[in-house]
Amino acid sequence: MPLKYLLTGSTGGLGAQILNYFTANLPTSTFAASSSNPSNSSKFTSQGIQFRTVNYDDPSTLEDAFQDVENLLFVSTNTFDVERRRRQHQNVVDAARKLGVKHVWYTSLAFGGFESNSKASVQQAHYMTEEMLKISGITYTSIREGVYTEAFPLFLNWYPSTKILYLPSGGSTGKIAFTLRSELAEATAKLMVTGGHENEIVLLTAGESISVSEIVEIINQITGREVKIELVEPETYVRVNAEGDEGGKAEAFFRKLVGWFEGIARGELESTHGLMAEVLGREPVGAKRGIEELLEGERDYTWHQNYAKRL
Repeated sequence: MPLKYLLTGSTGGLGAQILNYFTANLPTSTFAASSSNPSNSSKFTSQGIQFRTVNYDDPSTLEDAFQDVENLLFVSTNTFDVERRRRQHQNVVDAARKLGVKHVWYTSLAFGGFESNSKASVQQAHYMTEEMLKISGITYTSIREGVYTEAFPLFLNWYPSTKILYLPSGGSTGKIAFTLRSELAEATAKLMVTGGHENEIVLLTAGESISVSEIVEIINQITGREVKIELVEPETYVRVNAEGDEGGKAEAFFRKLVGWFEGIARGELESTHGLMAEVLGREPVGAKRGIEELLEGERDYTWHQNYAKRL
């Protein structure tokens, strides 16, 4: 019997919220959740939700899971290892093609907006996957999603204890169309249920963008802190942040962030688009208000990915 929707990443932040939308709005007979760990099965089946094991590193699980699937939510892997990501994503695309999945909905990232010329390594990996999908002949939609508002501390390497933000030269220029993950999840789910956008790249973002200096102003206004920005050369930025990083992130991470900030300075995360408002049926929460609400709710707000030792 055909399965209308298979949702990957169901134990992750975005995927779990997409699953919540499906659970609240569609019959459970029409969709299945998934995880790379089969021991997670009971978390879903106990709620009457179908479950399939999906391990991007194990093609045999993909061939079993993709049987009779019409729409596949393909949540991109979160590894920073580009070669491993390439293998994982190729496994997914190959299995989807082999098993005849009718439509793949891929969660991409919004660096560069609709253009495909960003030099940021994190976006290059998404371009690579979009090319895989094109070559495969599968019907697909690449959903280039705005950067999560909730993750703003990761971009700034900001902690509640931070007094000085060291940023690479140019790091306070350019704006970012931060978008709430919760609203991205809702919009992604609604996009899948509505259908269409075959073999298209779409952009889901809130309607405004914000600069790093504006974010620091919000932090200071709401929390009473006096955080300052200090612009330094890229090598100094990498060294200073890696040496004293409260969350224990590696030097390689900050080297990648230099590329992100170069893209931000070029306006690669500034693009906004009206599709998200159209799909949601309301204006999404803008970057400024989203960050204000996070800090108003928790003065010492943190984001889990800032703490490598906890992951």
